Amino acid sequence: MTRQVNIGIGEEDRVAICEGLSRLLADTYTLYLTSHNFHWNVTGPMFNSLHAMFMTQYTELWNAIDPIAERIRSLGQPAPGSYAQFAKLSSLPDAPEVPPKALDMVDILAKGHEAAARTARTLFPLVEKASDEPTADLLTQRIGVHEQAAWMLRALLEE
Repeated sequence: MTRQVNIGIGEEDRVAICEGLSRLLADTYTLYLTSHNFHWNVTGPMFNSLHAMFMTQYTELWNAIDPIAERIRSLGQPAPGSYAQFAKLSSLPDAPEVPPKALDMVDILAKGHEAAARTARTLFPLVEKASDEPTADLLTQRIGVHEQAAWMLRALLEE
């Protein structure tokens, strides 16, 4: 028997918030996988610095996946967890099959972090309307991380 969730947020709002969090989870997982791919495959004169930077970023993304999924579960919905689900939900493209040049990797990751920040930001009106402070806190943290990572990556592309 499934017990009804009674946390002060109506079912309709919880479902809608979870749909948005599922998109953020998919973006986060896709960006994690792309960052890890680029960590393995980066080459060229910036290898050491990019290899280390990508590892820092994919580790942070990996650690973000569980809190997002657990927030979805806390709101009473199943968290997506398959590649097929993530492919449908994510606003990011999959990593290229052939590893791009190092600075193209940087550009792809910067765009990915910007997209993830946008995905998180779209949820705020609904979260505020539902008085869902824990989700608002999670979104604020994620936006800050993605915006900072995007800035650091964009800085590498300036001449």
